[in-house]
Amino acid sequence: MIIRVLLALSLLVPPPARHATDTTCPVPMPERTTCGYLEVPERRDAPGTTIKVGYAVHTADASVRRPDPIVYMSGGPASSSIQLTGFLAQMFPDRDIVTVEQRGSRFSQPRLGCPETVKAMLDRLRGVTSDAGAAAVACRERLRQQGADLLGYNTREIAADVVALRGKLGYPSWNLFGVSYSTRVMVDVATADPQGVRAIVLDSFLPEAVSWYGDADRNLAGTVAALGVGDRFERMVRRLNEHPALVPTTDPLLGTRFTARLTGNDVATIMAEALHDASVLAVAPALIDALADGHDELLRPLADAVGDGLTSHEFGLYHAVQCQDEAIFPGTSRLFTVNTDKAVCAAWKLPVTQPTKDLRGSTPAGTPPVLVIGGQFDPTTPPRTAGLAAAKLPGATFAEFSGMGHAVFLASACARRTIAAFVALPSGWAPPCPSAAAPPRSASCTSRARRTRSRSPRGWPRRGCCSSSPRSSSSSAGRSGACP
Repeated sequence: MIIRVLLALSLLVPPPARHATDTTCPVPMPERTTCGYLEVPERRDAPGTTIKVGYAVHTADASVRRPDPIVYMSGGPASSSIQLTGFLAQMFPDRDIVTVEQRGSRFSQPRLGCPETVKAMLDRLRGVTSDAGAAAVACRERLRQQGADLLGYNTREIAADVVALRGKLGYPSWNLFGVSYSTRVMVDVATADPQGVRAIVLDSFLPEAVSWYGDADRNLAGTVAALGVGDRFERMVRRLNEHPALVPTTDPLLGTRFTARLTGNDVATIMAEALHDASVLAVAPALIDALADGHDELLRPLADAVGDGLTSHEFGLYHAVQCQDEAIFPGTSRLFTVNTDKAVCAAWKLPVTQPTKDLRGSTPAGTPPVLVIGGQFDPTTPPRTAGLAAAKLPGATFAEFSGMGHAVFLASACARRTIAAFVALPSGWAPPCPSAAAPPRSASCTSRARRTRSRSPRGWPRRGCCSSSPRSSSSSAGRSGACP
């Protein structure tokens, strides 16, 4: 009987995807994975020049393979995606995995890096006078001489690339999976190609109605307040603004050591990024307490992480997208990332794009099922905005994961099980994990919680535990004070 069922299912599954431009994968990949390039117009409104968008396809084992693959894109903008192919294949062993790069990112051609603006940000940390606007002008001129037209690098074009890739690979439909910035991309994909979408997963949802820059300071303040250290955080910022810390670290461009001069506003900016990570969230209250009391030696892991962040994105692409799609800035901000982006966009003077139409009502039958997940302490796409946006999508379910930050699926096994359960049965799934919350200051950890405790960066205090269970807007499950 089982054999007959498997044979019947195999007739419903399309053959493995064809790749007319297969190429060697730029990173290690699991077996049954091929990589390629999708050739597309650089600007669909002004055809002529073409560019190449990188992608990878991992084909599931034929004995369990289901017809609708997962198509995944990382956030950023300008983060790479295909290095997560193997990780996603473990999440979805019965589906093909398609990981698609953003145009202009590391594994696409051209690659729109911008070391000029990275150097300007590093100069700030060196205590050297820097001009982000002048650096941006130099970067844009170099990219122009290399033949890049920055008007072709925005969310609408990136979404159109995903739609075109489905046509090339020949899948009748697939499941969209976006995280952070790419949740916007996937909403645009579903709007443009509704017949090709079976279900949508939006991790750390960033809807178009939310102001990325306008909310940045408020979101950080909300996260540290939720962690119970809002007052101590402000004390830390004031102390370091008055007496900046000198912290040894490494220049990610040159590989040389230098001493960073970190003000309180610099540390606030770095913390806004660091708190994405659940392992940092687990120790953040103790870390902020110690920094408020003057333990500047604890800043070294944070300073070292800045280099990783500055080299993990292609900043030419990042700023091309941001300056066209997210160009509304607050009058003032203490975050140097906001101020740098503001200076770059003022220098580039790119036209602002118009938002795409709303996902709601995009098909006669309504939208496909949508799962929106968020982290309790996310400092960039907090539940305050992600949950509200999810409530406006018909048929969407919002699940908040306790103790988590940004890009929840990377840190939470429960989130991964939740996503897999949703994709398996989008219209009739049930949450696979019990709901629980861990108070940030005084979690009572059971022996099981101790086994799953987050690892802290070397040199940081260890404390607390973090749970990873969802709170669904459609569930009435309770919350407890112990880690699961």
